[in-house]
Amino acid sequence: MNRREAVQYISLLLGGTLVGSDVFLSGCKSNTGVSMTFTDDDVSLLNEVADTILPATNTPGAKAAKVGEFMTVMVNDCYEAPDQKIFHEGLSKLNEASKNKNGKSFMESTPQQRHDLLVELDHKVKEYNRKINIYQQGLTSEQKTAMAIQKDFDGRDPLADKKRENPEYYFQMMKELTLLGYFTSEIGCTQARRYVERPGKYEGDIPYKKGDKAFA
Repeated sequence: MNRREAVQYISLLLGGTLVGSDVFLSGCKSNTGVSMTFTDDDVSLLNEVADTILPATNTPGAKAAKVGEFMTVMVNDCYEAPDQKIFHEGLSKLNEASKNKNGKSFMESTPQQRHDLLVELDHKVKEYNRKINIYQQGLTSEQKTAMAIQKDFDGRDPLADKKRENPEYYFQMMKELTLLGYFTSEIGCTQARRYVERPGKYEGDIPYKKGDKAFA
């Protein structure tokens, strides 16, 4: 699976565009000149977040694929400075949300408490993005053109700025990176999906049963 296929696959799962996808497709490195410092505790927290989103079943989960480490690299190499800052601050916000809901930090919470918290955050993200989509659909062609010109002129993306106003935007990025990291990892490609090491002839019509794994 190449980068473009990976981004398209995860975008399809999420129903939207990935944060940092333009830089990712160009091979990263972002030109922000900013590099966030992530501690071992930060990586452990991200691994647990990822494993709550994609836990081990009959295949290893996201933590086994070291998705936490993947997230830190992607944030530093492929995210714009505003997104880097929001993501990094999101580690504290996630713990605050956990304490407000469960009376304890995310790492101290039970697996079910972690799951319920992330489901709640995910619902808020989807609702916020639904409103953004409605706003975007209501723009006139002149407004869209003006936004495109502004992006080309000074690099600012008004729609991206609106998404960043979402208090749970940090979780959107965590979820996106979890899916991207897992399904482009060796575990995700060879165990969670059907992997053919040496594909043969082209077969355009392969029978599919509900529940079948997608091909890597």
